[in-house]
Amino acid sequence: MEVASCGAWLTMNDGERYLNCGGYGVFLMGARHPVVMEEVRRQLDAHPVATRILLEPTVARAAEALVSVTPPGLERVHFALSGAEAVETALKLARAGGRRRVVSTHLGYHGKTLGALSVSGKDVFQRPFHPLLPDVTLIPYGDADALEKELAQHPGEVCVLLEPVQGEGGVIVPPDGYLRRARELCATYGGFLVLDEVQTGMGRLGAWWGADSEGVVPDVLLAGKALGGGVVPVSAAIASREVFRPFDKDPYIHTGTFSGAPLLMAAVRGAIRAVREDDLTARAAALGAELLPRIAEIARRNIPELLTEVRGRGLFIGVELTEAGLAGELLLELFNHRVVANHSMNGNAVVRFTPPAVLTGADTAFLLSAFDAATRDLVEHRARMPQGGG
Repeated sequence: MEVASCGAWLTMNDGERYLNCGGYGVFLMGARHPVVMEEVRRQLDAHPVATRILLEPTVARAAEALVSVTPPGLERVHFALSGAEAVETALKLARAGGRRRVVSTHLGYHGKTLGALSVSGKDVFQRPFHPLLPDVTLIPYGDADALEKELAQHPGEVCVLLEPVQGEGGVIVPPDGYLRRARELCATYGGFLVLDEVQTGMGRLGAWWGADSEGVVPDVLLAGKALGGGVVPVSAAIASREVFRPFDKDPYIHTGTFSGAPLLMAAVRGAIRAVREDDLTARAAALGAELLPRIAEIARRNIPELLTEVRGRGLFIGVELTEAGLAGELLLELFNHRVVANHSMNGNAVVRFTPPAVLTGADTAFLLSAFDAATRDLVEHRARMPQGGG
């Protein structure tokens, strides 16, 4: 049971410390980063929650800070509490602009509220809640030809929802140029491009946004998880002035009591400060370049018969095994060696590592040693399992 956290480490109720490579992307800057905590404590002592009736400056300051690091042309921000709420915001903006159809991808994940669930790519989560939103089409991730086919069939009607790297799908990295081609196709056929960067954004991939790697400016960019600095839950939909016009025209058509709460806005400002001041985008790129090949080397050496692939970008690393049960076993072996990692909800055979960009040399050595031991133990324990027979 986890009871405390600081930096890259979790403390359990028995006092043992575990390296946190989980959290689904929340802890890019570690837990309780001093810059984030400084901003949050100051706001907590002054005015943590607003009336939502009067003007309040912290939301404007947070929006200004966020816009300063997003692709050019994205000038309007709606804050929410979760990634799924940010997705709902994007779907509403798309519908307000006449795009009632949605094209998303197999194994894509965008949340579990009704709209977000409708555009996600895993039937097991959807089945209990039918009927979902209509006019949703799933296509293979990374397939630009399939995307063009859908856009060409319904020009001016389609919202395209993509992750720069699929997270819950199992750290699926698309072909080079995929996002750029998606942007070009949306421009050609009147599509509305939403990039879900809830897991990939704020530096996780070694740049502020996955969009940056291909110079893409979407109609709406979604942020979350690390946006709260590992301290509070907060998300955002960042859009162009034109796309945001329906919300500007009537600010009451999409609101939430705690959207833009001053305490959350302080954390957003602190998170952006921390990434900038500690140069965490460059740090994520460097750590990823170190960890990915070493994790792959260990996996190929220790579990060659159980391994499908090791892949990733920045500090978003996936180890795909030959069957889903193996992923669960490896997660338990890692935990036995005091490392917390993630499973992948849609790509069940993939173990994900999403470590903080504040890892020290000693931390990376601990992680690699633990992964080495965990993979060797996985093989040993499976060898002792009773074999089925007739």
